[in-house]
Amino acid sequence: MAENTSIYDIAVKDIKGNELALEAYRGKVMLIVNTASKCGFTPQFEGLQALNEAYESQGLAILGFPCNQFLSQDPGSNDEISQFCSLNYGVTFPMFAKVEVNGPDAHPLYQFLKHSAKGMLGSEGIKWNFTKFLVDRSGRVVKRYPPTVKPEALKADIEKLLKAA
Repeated sequence: MAENTSIYDIAVKDIKGNELALEAYRGKVMLIVNTASKCGFTPQFEGLQALNEAYESQGLAILGFPCNQFLSQDPGSNDEISQFCSLNYGVTFPMFAKVEVNGPDAHPLYQFLKHSAKGMLGSEGIKWNFTKFLVDRSGRVVKRYPPTVKPEALKADIEKLLKAA
């Protein structure tokens, strides 16, 4: 991935398989999360949805990217994942097609995120489901949160970015 690539240059597929440029989220604060339907952290969908309801109108976009790379905790099809999120957690924020976040087939978005905000001890690899990346309105990756950090703990950071011009 080119060093000068902007997050807005990256294309993703929504959960229905339609290609979408992240350019659509320019000017918004983004919270990008790799999700899984059968993980101990799966109940975080509830907290993510609460953040979505509280801040979407102020410019927050939560983007969920299912990933099956950690103990096969999201084995379903994109349709099954979409139904699961909607029925069990009332998810209304955008969910995208399943991606790989590590390894040679890591999605370009995750290559960009991992390079922009390293993890513990400078590592780039995603350690588990529900790793979260916070991106400011200009497309800069501001912070990376481990899976153990619950969505509600991000409120202050999100509010700060939403208030920034």
